[in-house]
Amino acid sequence: MNLKQTLQSLPVDPRGLVLPVLFLIVWQSVTALHWVDTRIIVPPSEVLAVGWKWLSSGQLLSGLGASLQRDVSGFLVGALAGVTIGVLLGASRLANAVFGPTFHTLKHISLFAWIPLLSAFFGRDDLAKIVFIAFSTLYPVALGTLEGVRGIPKSQLEVARVYRFTRWQSLTRLILPAASPQILSGLHLGLIYAWLATIGGEFLLIGIGEGIGLTVIRGRASFHVDLIIFGMLIIGLVGMAMNELATRAESRLLHWRGAQH
Repeated sequence: MNLKQTLQSLPVDPRGLVLPVLFLIVWQSVTALHWVDTRIIVPPSEVLAVGWKWLSSGQLLSGLGASLQRDVSGFLVGALAGVTIGVLLGASRLANAVFGPTFHTLKHISLFAWIPLLSAFFGRDDLAKIVFIAFSTLYPVALGTLEGVRGIPKSQLEVARVYRFTRWQSLTRLILPAASPQILSGLHLGLIYAWLATIGGEFLLIGIGEGIGLTVIRGRASFHVDLIIFGMLIIGLVGMAMNELATRAESRLLHWRGAQH
């Protein structure tokens, strides 16, 4: 295998590593030469040291596990509600007339504007964070599903009527398969929003428990910039991994559509 084939087989395009590598070189250089205040801009070696400390002590895994548990719980609740609302508004004129205006009004309210209300109802424990994540997931999933259902050709709906599909048959054999590309796109976007809401909820709904977002908060409270940077790197890497997994899952699940063309 030659060099070109080796590079093509890598999971990440090597060209995308150029900027991070240059950034690390500049970062290490300016801190080693003391061109900056190293109490504020710490050397990369200190970030690696604190990262190893948190990993070896188990604090990283426990915090990351707590964050992922909240993320998955909120995402599942929000995704299920989003698909249900999207199908309901897209397939039923009555439901759209009754609930549509309220839904489209609420979607314009900033998600962070819900935090005072959620904290008043649920306090600052995990339940409040999970509900906040579910809210963050619901809207992109519902809007993607709604777009997909409304985009189903009328000819396909007429075929369902001719064959006298029941509502369940129409849902499982026509609506969900036909709208699946938009639904999966909404779920993909909802997954990204859920992770952002997980970290945002841990920042703003500070309470008992663990979480990777709380790692950054602890670093800020003790003015440990190395811990703040380490936490930010972990947050970014986890988000990137989620996006990659969602992209691959979406491609695999929609592979059957490409085979039809």
